[in-house]
Amino acid sequence: MSETRLRDRAVVIDQGFAVLQRWGIRIVVIAAALYVLGWVVGRTWMIWFPVSLAILFATVLGPPAKRLRDLGVPAAAAAGVVMIAFLAALGFLFSILIPQLVDEAPEIADRAARGIGEVQDWLIEGPLQIEEGQITNALNTIEQWLRDSALDISTGVLSTIGVATGVIVNTVLILILTFLFIKDGHRFLPFVESLGGHRVGGHLRELLYRAWTTLGGFIRTQALVSFIDAVLIGIALVVVGQPLWVPLAVITFIGGFIPIVGAFVSGALAVLVTLVTNSPQDALIILVVIIVVQQLEGNVLSPMLQGKSMNLHPAVVLMAVTAGGSMFGITGAFLAVPVTATVAAVLRYANERVDASLAGVEQPGAEPLDAAVDETVAARNLGSRDED
Repeated sequence: MSETRLRDRAVVIDQGFAVLQRWGIRIVVIAAALYVLGWVVGRTWMIWFPVSLAILFATVLGPPAKRLRDLGVPAAAAAGVVMIAFLAALGFLFSILIPQLVDEAPEIADRAARGIGEVQDWLIEGPLQIEEGQITNALNTIEQWLRDSALDISTGVLSTIGVATGVIVNTVLILILTFLFIKDGHRFLPFVESLGGHRVGGHLRELLYRAWTTLGGFIRTQALVSFIDAVLIGIALVVVGQPLWVPLAVITFIGGFIPIVGAFVSGALAVLVTLVTNSPQDALIILVVIIVVQQLEGNVLSPMLQGKSMNLHPAVVLMAVTAGGSMFGITGAFLAVPVTATVAAVLRYANERVDASLAGVEQPGAEPLDAAVDETVAARNLGSRDED
Protein backbone atom coordinates (compact mmCIF):
# COMPACT_ATOMS: atom_id res chain seq x y z
CA MET A 1 0.00 0.00 0.00
CA SER A 2 1.55 3.26 -1.12
CA GLU A 3 1.86 6.04 1.37
CA THR A 4 -0.10 9.17 0.53
CA ARG A 5 2.16 12.22 0.28
CA LEU A 6 0.71 15.55 1.39
CA ARG A 7 2.07 18.65 -0.35
CA ASP A 8 2.36 21.90 1.46
CA ARG A 9 0.08 24.71 0.20
CA ALA A 10 3.03 27.04 -0.10
CA VAL A 11 4.72 24.63 -2.52
CA VAL A 12 1.59 24.34 -4.66
CA ILE A 13 1.12 28.13 -4.78
CA ASP A 14 4.81 28.64 -5.51
CA GLN A 15 4.64 26.20 -8.43
CA GLY A 16 1.54 27.96 -9.75
CA PHE A 17 3.28 31.32 -9.68
CA ALA A 18 6.32 29.77 -11.35
CA VAL A 19 4.13 28.59 -14.23
CA LEU A 20 2.55 32.05 -14.50
CA GLN A 21 5.99 33.63 -14.48
CA ARG A 22 7.28 31.40 -17.28
CA TRP A 23 4.22 32.02 -19.43
CA GLY A 24 4.26 35.74 -18.64
CA ILE A 25 7.86 36.00 -19.84
CA ARG A 26 6.99 34.05 -22.98
CA ILE A 27 4.00 36.27 -23.72
CA VAL A 28 6.08 39.43 -23.21
CA VAL A 29 8.81 38.09 -25.52
CA ILE A 30 6.29 37.11 -28.20
CA ALA A 31 4.54 40.48 -27.95
CA ALA A 32 7.86 42.29 -28.23
CA ALA A 33 8.80 40.20 -31.26
CA LEU A 34 5.46 40.94 -32.92
CA TYR A 35 5.86 44.64 -32.16
CA VAL A 36 9.33 44.69 -33.72
CA LEU A 37 8.05 42.75 -36.72
CA GLY A 38 5.16 45.21 -37.17
CA TRP A 39 7.54 48.16 -36.84
CA VAL A 40 9.87 46.70 -39.48
CA VAL A 41 6.97 45.96 -41.83
CA GLY A 42 5.64 49.50 -41.34
CA ARG A 43 9.03 51.04 -42.05
CA THR A 44 9.60 48.89 -45.15
CA TRP A 45 5.99 48.89 -46.37
CA MET A 46 7.01 50.49 -49.66
CA ILE A 47 8.86 47.24 -50.38
CA TRP A 48 6.29 44.77 -49.04
CA PHE A 49 3.34 46.48 -50.73
CA PRO A 50 4.31 45.60 -54.34
CA VAL A 51 5.60 42.20 -53.21
CA SER A 52 2.28 41.40 -51.48
CA LEU A 53 0.17 42.42 -54.46
CA ALA A 54 2.48 40.52 -56.83
CA ILE A 55 2.08 37.38 -54.71
CA LEU A 56 -1.71 37.80 -54.74
CA PHE A 57 -1.72 38.13 -58.53
CA ALA A 58 0.66 35.19 -58.88
CA THR A 59 -1.61 32.91 -56.83
CA VAL A 60 -4.38 33.59 -59.37
CA LEU A 61 -2.22 33.49 -62.51
CA GLY A 62 0.01 30.61 -61.39
CA PRO A 63 -2.41 27.72 -62.12
CA PRO A 64 -3.03 28.62 -65.80
CA ALA A 65 0.71 29.11 -66.27
CA LYS A 66 1.30 25.66 -64.76
CA ARG A 67 -1.21 24.12 -67.17
CA LEU A 68 0.68 25.65 -70.08
CA ARG A 69 3.98 24.30 -68.72
CA ASP A 70 2.41 20.86 -68.42
CA LEU A 71 1.54 21.08 -72.12
CA GLY A 72 5.21 21.63 -72.95
CA VAL A 73 5.24 25.43 -73.18
CA PRO A 74 8.48 26.94 -71.79
CA ALA A 75 8.15 28.64 -68.43
CA ALA A 76 8.96 32.12 -69.76
CA ALA A 77 6.51 31.77 -72.67
CA ALA A 78 3.76 30.42 -70.38
CA ALA A 79 4.23 33.30 -67.97
CA GLY A 80 4.26 35.77 -70.86
CA VAL A 81 1.00 34.45 -72.33
CA VAL A 82 -0.75 34.55 -68.95
CA MET A 83 0.53 38.05 -68.23
CA ILE A 84 -0.61 39.35 -71.63
CA ALA A 85 -4.10 37.94 -71.04
CA PHE A 86 -4.11 39.45 -67.55
CA LEU A 87 -3.06 42.87 -68.82
CA ALA A 88 -5.69 42.70 -71.56
CA ALA A 89 -8.37 42.04 -68.94
CA LEU A 90 -7.07 44.91 -66.82
CA GLY A 91 -6.99 47.17 -69.86
CA PHE A 92 -10.64 46.38 -70.56
CA LEU A 93 -11.53 47.05 -66.93
CA PHE A 94 -9.71 50.37 -66.74
CA SER A 95 -10.78 51.61 -70.16
CA ILE A 96 -14.50 50.93 -69.77
CA LEU A 97 -15.54 50.47 -66.15
CA ILE A 98 -13.05 52.36 -64.01
CA PRO A 99 -13.35 55.74 -65.84
CA GLN A 100 -17.12 55.61 -65.43
CA LEU A 101 -16.68 54.76 -61.76
CA VAL A 102 -14.30 57.69 -61.24
CA ASP A 103 -16.59 60.09 -63.11
CA GLU A 104 -19.68 59.04 -61.19
CA ALA A 105 -18.04 58.61 -57.75
CA PRO A 106 -18.63 62.24 -56.63
CA GLU A 107 -22.30 62.01 -57.59
CA ILE A 108 -22.64 58.67 -55.81
CA ALA A 109 -21.10 60.09 -52.64
CA ASP A 110 -23.24 63.24 -52.82
CA ARG A 111 -26.47 61.31 -53.35
CA ALA A 112 -25.56 58.86 -50.60
CA ALA A 113 -25.10 61.83 -48.26
CA ARG A 114 -28.50 63.20 -49.27
CA GLY A 115 -29.94 59.74 -48.68
CA ILE A 116 -28.59 59.80 -45.14
CA GLY A 117 -30.35 63.13 -44.65
CA GLU A 118 -33.63 61.63 -45.81
CA VAL A 119 -33.18 58.68 -43.45
CA GLN A 120 -32.51 61.12 -40.63
CA ASP A 121 -35.69 63.07 -41.39
CA TRP A 122 -37.73 59.86 -41.51
CA LEU A 123 -36.35 58.64 -38.18
CA ILE A 124 -37.19 61.97 -36.52
CA GLU A 125 -40.51 62.81 -38.17
CA GLY A 126 -41.72 59.32 -39.13
CA PRO A 127 -43.60 56.74 -37.09
CA LEU A 128 -40.60 55.97 -34.87
CA GLN A 129 -40.39 59.56 -33.55
CA ILE A 130 -36.79 59.15 -32.37
CA GLU A 131 -35.32 62.16 -30.60
CA GLU A 132 -33.16 64.25 -32.87
CA GLY A 133 -30.17 64.37 -30.55
CA GLN A 134 -29.82 60.58 -30.52
CA ILE A 135 -29.07 60.24 -34.21
CA THR A 136 -28.07 63.65 -35.53
CA ASN A 137 -24.40 63.55 -34.57
CA ALA A 138 -23.73 60.09 -35.96
CA LEU A 139 -25.57 60.67 -39.22
CA ASN A 140 -24.02 64.11 -39.69
CA THR A 141 -20.56 62.58 -39.29
CA ILE A 142 -21.29 59.96 -41.96
CA GLU A 143 -22.83 62.57 -44.26
CA GLN A 144 -19.84 64.89 -43.90
CA TRP A 145 -17.46 62.02 -44.59
CA LEU A 146 -19.31 61.17 -47.80
CA ARG A 147 -19.29 64.80 -48.96
CA ASP A 148 -15.57 65.10 -48.19
CA SER A 149 -14.98 61.90 -50.16
CA ALA A 150 -16.89 63.34 -53.09
CA LEU A 151 -14.77 66.51 -52.93
CA ASP A 152 -11.54 64.50 -52.82
CA ILE A 153 -12.56 62.41 -55.79
CA SER A 154 -13.76 65.38 -57.82
CA THR A 155 -10.55 67.35 -57.25
CA GLY A 156 -8.44 64.30 -58.00
CA VAL A 157 -6.59 62.53 -55.23
CA LEU A 158 -4.00 61.27 -57.70
CA SER A 159 -3.44 64.60 -59.41
CA THR A 160 -0.03 65.42 -57.98
CA ILE A 161 3.05 64.40 -59.93
CA GLY A 162 4.68 62.70 -56.97
CA VAL A 163 1.73 60.41 -56.26
CA ALA A 164 1.22 59.66 -59.94
CA THR A 165 4.90 58.78 -60.31
CA GLY A 166 4.71 56.50 -57.28
CA VAL A 167 1.67 54.75 -58.72
CA ILE A 168 3.44 54.20 -62.04
CA VAL A 169 6.59 52.88 -60.37
CA ASN A 170 4.60 50.53 -58.12
CA THR A 171 2.52 49.29 -61.05
CA VAL A 172 5.59 48.48 -63.14
CA LEU A 173 7.29 46.82 -60.17
CA ILE A 174 4.20 44.74 -59.36
CA LEU A 175 3.91 43.55 -62.96
CA ILE A 176 7.60 42.60 -63.14
CA LEU A 177 7.46 40.74 -59.83
CA THR A 178 4.26 38.96 -60.86
CA PHE A 179 5.90 37.77 -64.09
CA LEU A 180 8.95 36.50 -62.20
CA PHE A 181 6.82 34.74 -59.59
CA ILE A 182 4.77 33.03 -62.32
CA LYS A 183 7.85 32.09 -64.32
CA ASP A 184 10.08 30.78 -61.52
CA GLY A 185 7.72 30.30 -58.58
CA HIS A 186 7.54 26.51 -59.07
CA ARG A 187 11.27 26.30 -58.36
CA PHE A 188 11.01 28.02 -54.99
CA LEU A 189 9.60 25.15 -52.89
CA PRO A 190 12.27 22.61 -53.94
CA PHE A 191 14.91 25.25 -53.24
CA VAL A 192 13.51 25.89 -49.74
CA GLU A 193 13.33 22.16 -49.04
CA SER A 194 16.95 21.60 -50.02
CA LEU A 195 18.04 24.70 -48.11
CA GLY A 196 16.25 23.61 -44.93
CA GLY A 197 17.74 20.13 -44.90
CA HIS A 198 16.16 16.76 -44.13
CA ARG A 199 14.58 17.60 -40.77
CA VAL A 200 13.28 21.11 -41.50
CA GLY A 201 13.06 21.41 -45.28
CA GLY A 202 10.03 19.17 -45.70
CA HIS A 203 8.06 21.09 -43.09
CA LEU A 204 9.01 24.45 -44.62
CA ARG A 205 7.89 23.21 -48.02
CA GLU A 206 4.58 21.94 -46.62
CA LEU A 207 3.95 25.20 -44.76
CA LEU A 208 4.61 27.32 -47.85
CA TYR A 209 2.56 24.99 -50.03
CA ARG A 210 -0.44 25.24 -47.71
CA ALA A 211 -0.08 29.01 -47.40
CA TRP A 212 0.12 29.35 -51.19
CA THR A 213 -2.86 27.05 -51.76
CA THR A 214 -4.97 28.80 -49.12
CA LEU A 215 -4.09 32.24 -50.45
CA GLY A 216 -4.79 31.35 -54.07
CA GLY A 217 -8.05 29.60 -53.22
CA PHE A 218 -9.21 32.58 -51.18
CA ILE A 219 -8.44 35.14 -53.90
CA ARG A 220 -10.03 33.10 -56.69
CA THR A 221 -13.08 32.31 -54.59
CA GLN A 222 -13.57 35.91 -53.48
CA ALA A 223 -13.23 37.10 -57.07
CA LEU A 224 -15.92 34.65 -58.21
CA VAL A 225 -18.22 35.39 -55.27
CA SER A 226 -17.76 39.15 -55.70
CA PHE A 227 -18.52 38.85 -59.41
CA ILE A 228 -21.73 36.90 -58.72
CA ASP A 229 -22.79 39.46 -56.11
CA ALA A 230 -22.07 42.35 -58.47
CA VAL A 231 -24.04 40.72 -61.31
CA LEU A 232 -27.09 39.93 -59.17
CA ILE A 233 -27.19 43.33 -57.49
CA GLY A 234 -26.47 45.04 -60.82
CA ILE A 235 -29.45 43.27 -62.40
CA ALA A 236 -31.66 44.43 -59.54
CA LEU A 237 -30.42 48.00 -60.00
CA VAL A 238 -31.22 47.83 -63.72
CA VAL A 239 -34.70 46.46 -63.01
CA VAL A 240 -35.57 49.37 -60.69
CA GLY A 241 -34.16 51.85 -63.24
CA GLN A 242 -31.11 53.01 -61.29
CA PRO A 243 -29.05 55.23 -63.67
CA LEU A 244 -25.82 54.65 -61.72
CA TRP A 245 -26.01 50.85 -61.82
CA VAL A 246 -22.61 50.36 -63.50
CA PRO A 247 -20.46 52.18 -60.92
CA LEU A 248 -22.52 50.73 -58.07
CA ALA A 249 -21.99 47.21 -59.44
CA VAL A 250 -18.25 47.89 -59.75
CA ILE A 251 -18.16 49.14 -56.15
CA THR A 252 -19.98 45.95 -55.09
CA PHE A 253 -17.37 43.82 -56.86
CA ILE A 254 -14.45 45.69 -55.32
CA GLY A 255 -16.06 45.70 -51.88
CA GLY A 256 -16.45 41.92 -52.03
CA PHE A 257 -12.70 41.55 -51.48
CA ILE A 258 -13.12 43.07 -48.01
CA PRO A 259 -15.48 40.57 -46.33
CA ILE A 260 -18.33 41.82 -44.10
CA VAL A 261 -17.22 45.48 -44.10
CA GLY A 262 -17.00 45.82 -47.89
CA ALA A 263 -20.37 44.16 -48.43
CA PHE A 264 -22.00 46.39 -45.81
CA VAL A 265 -20.55 49.63 -47.23
CA SER A 266 -21.28 48.83 -50.88
CA GLY A 267 -24.81 47.67 -50.03
CA ALA A 268 -25.50 50.79 -47.98
CA LEU A 269 -24.31 52.99 -50.87
CA ALA A 270 -26.59 51.20 -53.32
CA VAL A 271 -29.60 51.61 -51.04
CA LEU A 272 -28.94 55.28 -50.21
CA VAL A 273 -28.31 56.29 -53.83
CA THR A 274 -31.46 54.47 -54.96
CA LEU A 275 -33.41 56.22 -52.20
CA VAL A 276 -32.43 59.62 -53.64
CA THR A 277 -32.53 58.89 -57.38
CA ASN A 278 -35.61 56.66 -57.40
CA SER A 279 -38.04 56.16 -54.52
CA PRO A 280 -38.27 54.58 -51.06
CA GLN A 281 -40.02 51.58 -52.60
CA ASP A 282 -37.12 50.97 -55.03
CA ALA A 283 -34.62 51.43 -52.20
CA LEU A 284 -36.51 48.83 -50.16
CA ILE A 285 -36.39 46.43 -53.12
CA ILE A 286 -32.62 46.90 -53.44
CA LEU A 287 -32.21 46.39 -49.68
CA VAL A 288 -34.14 43.09 -49.86
CA VAL A 289 -32.09 41.94 -52.87
CA ILE A 290 -28.82 42.79 -51.10
CA ILE A 291 -29.88 40.87 -47.97
CA VAL A 292 -30.86 37.84 -50.08
CA VAL A 293 -27.60 37.98 -52.05
CA GLN A 294 -25.53 38.26 -48.87
CA GLN A 295 -27.37 35.29 -47.36
CA LEU A 296 -26.75 33.34 -50.56
CA GLU A 297 -23.08 34.25 -50.41
CA GLY A 298 -22.61 33.46 -46.72
CA ASN A 299 -24.63 30.23 -46.57
CA VAL A 300 -24.18 28.72 -50.05
CA LEU A 301 -21.50 30.22 -52.27
CA SER A 302 -18.63 30.77 -49.84
CA PRO A 303 -19.00 27.44 -47.97
CA MET A 304 -19.41 25.53 -51.24
CA LEU A 305 -16.48 27.18 -53.02
CA GLN A 306 -14.08 27.63 -50.12
CA GLY A 307 -14.87 24.43 -48.26
CA LYS A 308 -13.17 24.00 -44.91
CA SER A 309 -9.82 25.43 -46.00
CA MET A 310 -10.71 28.91 -44.74
CA ASN A 311 -12.94 28.13 -41.76
CA LEU A 312 -12.54 31.61 -40.27
CA HIS A 313 -15.14 32.82 -37.81
CA PRO A 314 -16.84 36.08 -38.84
CA ALA A 315 -15.56 37.71 -35.64
CA VAL A 316 -11.98 36.85 -36.63
CA VAL A 317 -12.56 38.29 -40.11
CA LEU A 318 -14.08 41.47 -38.71
CA MET A 319 -11.21 41.99 -36.25
CA ALA A 320 -8.65 41.32 -38.97
CA VAL A 321 -10.24 43.85 -41.34
CA THR A 322 -10.50 46.43 -38.55
CA ALA A 323 -6.89 45.96 -37.48
CA GLY A 324 -5.56 45.99 -41.05
CA GLY A 325 -7.58 49.07 -41.96
CA SER A 326 -6.55 51.01 -38.86
CA MET A 327 -2.84 50.25 -39.34
CA PHE A 328 -2.42 50.34 -43.13
CA GLY A 329 -5.59 51.98 -44.49
CA ILE A 330 -7.61 50.50 -47.33
CA THR A 331 -4.65 48.38 -48.44
CA GLY A 332 -4.43 46.83 -44.99
CA ALA A 333 -8.17 46.10 -44.98
CA PHE A 334 -7.80 44.40 -48.38
CA LEU A 335 -4.79 42.30 -47.31
CA ALA A 336 -6.02 41.54 -43.77
CA VAL A 337 -8.15 38.50 -44.57
CA PRO A 338 -5.62 36.81 -46.93
CA VAL A 339 -2.92 37.25 -44.30
CA THR A 340 -5.21 35.91 -41.57
CA ALA A 341 -6.17 32.93 -43.74
CA THR A 342 -2.49 32.19 -44.35
CA VAL A 343 -1.69 32.40 -40.63
CA ALA A 344 -4.64 30.07 -39.94
CA ALA A 345 -3.25 27.54 -42.41
CA VAL A 346 0.12 27.65 -40.65
CA LEU A 347 -1.53 27.18 -37.23
CA ARG A 348 -3.54 24.21 -38.51
CA TYR A 349 -0.35 22.58 -39.74
CA ALA A 350 1.29 23.19 -36.36
CA ASN A 351 -1.75 21.60 -34.69
CA GLU A 352 -1.39 18.57 -36.94
CA ARG A 353 2.26 18.33 -35.95
CA VAL A 354 1.31 18.34 -32.27
CA ASP A 355 -1.34 15.63 -32.82
CA ALA A 356 1.11 13.52 -34.81
CA SER A 357 3.79 13.95 -32.15
CA LEU A 358 1.39 12.83 -29.44
CA ALA A 359 0.35 9.84 -31.54
CA GLY A 360 3.98 8.89 -32.09
CA VAL A 361 4.77 9.13 -28.37
CA GLU A 362 1.72 7.24 -27.11
CA GLN A 363 1.96 4.25 -29.44
CA PRO A 364 4.27 1.58 -28.03
CA GLY A 365 7.01 0.46 -30.35
CA ALA A 366 6.34 3.35 -32.71
CA GLU A 367 8.88 4.49 -35.24
CA PRO A 368 11.22 7.38 -34.42
CA LEU A 369 9.27 10.56 -33.81
CA ASP A 370 10.33 12.43 -36.95
CA ALA A 371 9.48 9.53 -39.24
CA ALA A 372 6.10 8.95 -37.60
CA VAL A 373 5.19 12.62 -37.79
CA ASP A 374 6.30 12.91 -41.41
CA GLU A 375 4.25 9.85 -42.44
CA THR A 376 1.17 11.10 -40.58
CA VAL A 377 1.35 14.55 -42.16
CA ALA A 378 2.12 13.11 -45.58
CA ALA A 379 -0.88 10.76 -45.38
CA ARG A 380 -3.21 13.64 -44.44
CA ASN A 381 -1.85 15.86 -47.19
CA LEU A 382 -2.14 13.08 -49.78
CA GLY A 383 -5.74 12.49 -48.82
CA SER A 384 -6.62 16.17 -48.96
CA ARG A 385 -4.93 16.63 -52.35
CA ASP A 386 -6.68 13.53 -53.77
CA GLU A 387 -10.00 15.06 -52.67
CA ASP A 388 -9.09 18.30 -54.44
